[in-house]
Amino acid sequence: MEYTTLLFDISDDGVGTITLNRPEAMNSFTRTMLLEFDHLWAHIRDNDEVRAVVLRGSAGRAFSTGADVKSHATDPVGHANNLWNARDPGESLGARSNKVWKPVVTAVHGLCCAGAFYWLNESDVIICSQDAQFFDPHVSYGLVCAVEPIGMSYRLPLGEVLRMSLLGNDERIGADTALRIGLVTEITSNETLWDRAHELAAKIATKPPAAVQGTVRAIWESLDVPRTMALTQSLKYTMIGNPVAQSQMDVEAARKQSRSFEVR
Repeated sequence: MEYTTLLFDISDDGVGTITLNRPEAMNSFTRTMLLEFDHLWAHIRDNDEVRAVVLRGSAGRAFSTGADVKSHATDPVGHANNLWNARDPGESLGARSNKVWKPVVTAVHGLCCAGAFYWLNESDVIICSQDAQFFDPHVSYGLVCAVEPIGMSYRLPLGEVLRMSLLGNDERIGADTALRIGLVTEITSNETLWDRAHELAAKIATKPPAAVQGTVRAIWESLDVPRTMALTQSLKYTMIGNPVAQSQMDVEAARKQSRSFEVR
């Protein structure tokens, strides 16, 4: 498939890089982008060459400002001609919604708001540049702020989610606050953001795919079930995945190299 709203490439180190490519519209998403993500996530899921993913927005003022308001007036992204076929846009945009268990490192610069949180809510690692600003303007425009903040409540304290949702356009979360509340794990300069995201993804990609993807799946699926069931299910995942993962690597060599590590 030839994409018109996205760029995608796979590097030799196993990192697949997705770039939201609508800088003229602050990388907002349209129905076309939803369809392209449906196709792309399926391709990533089934392509063993891709062992980790970087998600980023093309250079400009914004990582993404969510749904394209102008196109939404004539071609709503969240609706279908048949009411009972309507889908939440997040079902197309997010890796987890598409049953992709390959880790996703998301690099945020500039404005990140509203529907852009669909991507954040299903990312494994989020980093941002110093100019990043996170906010959700729904209530400022008379719209109920529901799906995105509920998704975000699984990774942020409830008070922070409510504050962002209720203040709308009157407050923006800067990079330092995003780091403090756990929305991001690292702040970089704008110039080094993409390189750092790729570096993190490349390090993850060196690990055995079965171990990495089993870890991602076990942790994310645990969010949907009670604690005891999650622990029981995760034990089964280790029994299934560990023999496969260890066959994908030289375990003894890895143990000898274990003294080489980063301190964060």
